[in-house]
Amino acid sequence: MCCVMKRSFPGPPEHISPRLQDNLDYLTEKLGLGKSIDMLQKSMVLGGKKAALVYVDGLTNGEVVAIILQTLSELKREDLCPDPLQRLLTQKIPYMEIEAEQSMQQAVDELLSGQMLFFVDGEQAVILMDTRTYPARNPEEPETERLTRGSRDGFVETMMFNVALTRRRVRDPGLRVEGFRLGRRSQTDVALAYIEGITSQKLVEDIKGRLEAIDVDGLPMAEKSVEEFITASRFNVFPLVRYTERPDVAATHLLEGHVLIFVDTSPAVMIAPVTLFHHLQHAEEYRQNILSGIYVRWIRFFAVLMSVLLAPLYLLVSLEPSLLPQALRFIGPKEVGNIPLFIQFIIVHFGIDLIRLAGIHTPSPLATALSLIAALLIGQIAIDVGIFTPEVLLYGGLVAVGMFATPSWELSQANRLVHLFMLLVTGLFRLPGFLAGVALVLLRLATNKSFGVPYLWPLFPPDFTGLFSVLIRQPLPVEGRRPRVLDPLDKDRVPAEERSK
Repeated sequence: MCCVMKRSFPGPPEHISPRLQDNLDYLTEKLGLGKSIDMLQKSMVLGGKKAALVYVDGLTNGEVVAIILQTLSELKREDLCPDPLQRLLTQKIPYMEIEAEQSMQQAVDELLSGQMLFFVDGEQAVILMDTRTYPARNPEEPETERLTRGSRDGFVETMMFNVALTRRRVRDPGLRVEGFRLGRRSQTDVALAYIEGITSQKLVEDIKGRLEAIDVDGLPMAEKSVEEFITASRFNVFPLVRYTERPDVAATHLLEGHVLIFVDTSPAVMIAPVTLFHHLQHAEEYRQNILSGIYVRWIRFFAVLMSVLLAPLYLLVSLEPSLLPQALRFIGPKEVGNIPLFIQFIIVHFGIDLIRLAGIHTPSPLATALSLIAALLIGQIAIDVGIFTPEVLLYGGLVAVGMFATPSWELSQANRLVHLFMLLVTGLFRLPGFLAGVALVLLRLATNKSFGVPYLWPLFPPDFTGLFSVLIRQPLPVEGRRPRVLDPLDKDRVPAEERSK
């Protein structure tokens, strides 16, 4: 019986081998070249020298590859002499994004990210050609950040497209976009963006250090996995970074002195650091006139407070009617029903979340049917049979409206947990429970920090100028200073003499 010895490669060679076949054998062993249907190899002879192109199908621009192959096929021996590698790099390959690489491990990493490898027999380096083209959808307006008036483009799942959409709005020569590759196996592309000369260098170095410290095999959940590493907030219910899918929102925060974190395969860009009030702002306020913007902002503040405190307050005064003045004694259910009021609110809380989850998984054509089932078959019949009182469904519905009016989806989910906590402590301990619950939530908010920035700034620590800007949406010519809590290097967006006009 004949035994065929299979070559083993325990680890990547340190350098590219001058023998073409050795390099191809390693790629075959390491990457499954010839076995994986998307790992392609094109062998050729250039002016009497063997060569090979290796690339990942689906991540490479086929038209560019065709043009390069046509040019290479016309090369003669004299075109490659002397120094074939240098002549190919500087004269014979009609493409700008090319470079030589001597490390095999680096070459493998670049191949898996979509670059094309060009090996030439006898050369101790490989030519990298950045012919990448990732599957991508067209930039569309984000579903969760819609505007009545404004731009309709939004981030997509391709990181470089997102960087380009941001740079289009910030044509500052100081805009820096630094790249990282995180995850030992996933090799996920991550980019850190900031404006040199505005953003605090201490903040930039802090976030860079946290990104470089990430040591994990992969980041399958993209931006969320990165957030959990750099914030280390395992049991913190409140979001310490803000997400946006709008390039104009991202550009605005860049100009304020924030840092953006792009993660490939995710249409959401992280903004850091942030405060609670960053999660309460929306681009709609800045697309309207000043008074309309102020009105919309206050309506939103009221909706967020309502989503957290309205139902617990109603439950409290229903259980303790003596807390109400005589003029408000009409508040409270006339009949409690067959189930205690406290339990009704808990059931409604879970019911709203159940309907929301069902809506996510329900196909669009059936969404109307789901709404009818929730409103008629469940809500109305539950009242008729005495499971719920009408007031419980009313206040539960108002809480749901407040949740959906919250601009930040992450904050709305945090508020849902806070709302449930407040219902529990109020139902169990009544007035002491309600007061203790409010105190604990405020304490958690006051002790939170996002990359060193107090979460309740400018409310705590107090900054009256910043607080006025948060409460009252001001015209840009008036609000010409960047938030001082970010310690920006350039503190003025509008010169002082222009602000005084």
